[in-house]
Amino acid sequence: MSQSTLAIRRISAHAGAAPGENVERDELVCKLIDTTTCIGCKACEVACLEWNGYTFTETVFDNSYQTMPETTWNYWNLIKFNEHEREDGSITLLMRKDQCMHCADPGCLAACPADGAIVQYTNGIVDFQQQNCIGCGYCVSGCPFDIPKFNPTTKKMFKCTLCVDRVSEGLEPACIKSCPTGCLHFGTKDDMKDLAETRAKQLRENYGIEKAGVYDPAGVNGTGVIYVLHDITNPEAYGGLPKNPHVPWVVRIWKGPAKWIGNLAMLGGLLGVTLHYLRYGPKEIDAEKHEGEKP
Repeated sequence: MSQSTLAIRRISAHAGAAPGENVERDELVCKLIDTTTCIGCKACEVACLEWNGYTFTETVFDNSYQTMPETTWNYWNLIKFNEHEREDGSITLLMRKDQCMHCADPGCLAACPADGAIVQYTNGIVDFQQQNCIGCGYCVSGCPFDIPKFNPTTKKMFKCTLCVDRVSEGLEPACIKSCPTGCLHFGTKDDMKDLAETRAKQLRENYGIEKAGVYDPAGVNGTGVIYVLHDITNPEAYGGLPKNPHVPWVVRIWKGPAKWIGNLAMLGGLLGVTLHYLRYGPKEIDAEKHEGEKP
């Protein structure tokens, strides 16, 4: 086993953000986002750009506090601001950190036709390898969260890597390091799920937020990024977070049965041509028939 594979498994042994030193645990990593304590400061956006070597691009004002309408190939982390009308008629602002969800069953990986362009490490992180990417964009059709973005200059696809380079060295992602309110946490999936459920229970019992819950969709076998939401019954209110995301059935078919049927059809064609050649030999031209034809 390579050293890089071993390094990917070095993650935090704690439920909080502080990583443990020299900790080797072959477990899934997870980022927890508590939307109930997010203040929309955008420090995570800045940290993401700085760590990954990108700069702020031109933004468009759209009557919102959002930096831009959606993530881009060089802007992987975006705080979405969504006005939501409560039952009493008042307006509240729901904020959600939007980035790759690192699905346990990644649709981007299922749809990708290029070997090695998309990989999933043993700790669950889904990463793009641009040197193997062919820029086909099929990963977009496979992703239920509309995350992968195309760079028109390099013709490659990009998305959040969950700071795999930091995680491989026992550090938390850059966005979590920058959060001033503690709404972001990082650790093992089990630890983060327990922490999230504890917080949701606290919101229901102590603050009267009866619909508070944890967003960890089963349609993609869970995600490496989970949320604590005020209203788990209406995740769409948080900037279009899908209620029941799943890998499109078309992707399942064309990468499964359709692929095998196509391969069998091609094999059958080659076998037919071979048998025809063995039985009848090569095709010969009738010289007398074409004797009077012009060259």
